[in-house]
Amino acid sequence: MSILNNIVNELDIALRTLADKKTGTDRKYPPEPIEKNSEELSKKEKDLSIQMMRINHAGEVAAQALYRGQAFVCKDPEIKKHLIYAGEEETDHLVWCKRRLDELGGKSSILNPIWYAGSFAIGAVFGAMGEKTSLGFVEETEKQVVIHLQKHLDKISEKDKETIEILKTMQADEDLHAGQANESGAEELESPTKKFMEVTAKVMTSSSAYI
Repeated sequence: MSILNNIVNELDIALRTLADKKTGTDRKYPPEPIEKNSEELSKKEKDLSIQMMRINHAGEVAAQALYRGQAFVCKDPEIKKHLIYAGEEETDHLVWCKRRLDELGGKSSILNPIWYAGSFAIGAVFGAMGEKTSLGFVEETEKQVVIHLQKHLDKISEKDKETIEILKTMQADEDLHAGQANESGAEELESPTKKFMEVTAKVMTSSSAYI
């Protein structure tokens, strides 16, 4: 595939991601076996769940872009395959977060296009540093997301079983992705890089919670 075709393909994926037109894999929606109980939530509890899921939806938009940016510049066929596969599982998360937001009556962040563009660029930069660094970036990103999701699980009302089930499933997937990256030869990132990632994530989450 030519460079031009690759660019057009990435633009198409970006537009479908931002328009919530991606369908994900055939994995079932995690809350489906659970009896719906969102009507039992107080307004405060429901608003908190909406806020958390808006943040997580924005995070999944960014995750899509990070994986696509890394895969775009990756020269190793096996690692590129791993990045694309992990990105497909992240698409499930994107779909689930949007569906739960809709169920709760919430809306996604209007800043998502900014997060996508910035994350794609960051992913491409780390991807260009070599396969081990790229995998190290994946591992560290997923580790930070696991911690971030746990904080949300600790905050959300235990009555909101649907949201909890989604976040637990996402957390297990992220932990798996981190392990796979490590097994594939990930190189641990330097402390300043990890701190940069934490700061950028904090900016995104704090902004997406309200905008």
